[in-house]
Amino acid sequence: MLITFCTGKLHRVTVTGADINYVGSITIDKQLMKAAGIVPSQLIHINSLSNAAHWETYAILGEVGVICLNGCPARLFYPGDKVIIMAFALGTHAEAAKIKQKVVHVDDKNKIIRLERNPATPKAKAQKK
Repeated sequence: MLITFCTGKLHRVTVTGADINYVGSITIDKQLMKAAGIVPSQLIHINSLSNAAHWETYAILGEVGVICLNGCPARLFYPGDKVIIMAFALGTHAEAAKIKQKVVHVDDKNKIIRLERNPATPKAKAQKK
């Protein structure tokens, strides 16, 4: 049986453009794509931290610093929004267990500040009564 699992993530990147007239996709800084293990035309998911919008599309190579939503998602994601971009793959449970997921952290200009591999699951915070 195949399962879908996350292989890489760009955490809290800043949207730099939204082009309603382009024929779909998301343009992503080529250095960020390489760091997260995202390849051109790969299916990716985008989640907005600004409005909780979720979109699936394919990645295309962009210039340094660029995160541009093209086509329909240009109505959901705006320049200045923080988003999380995730890449997924299909594989067996055994393949998923071997993956060293890459999480790329960036500054406000989408410059890499830290790269994690297989980050630990965050501890849940205790709720105050």
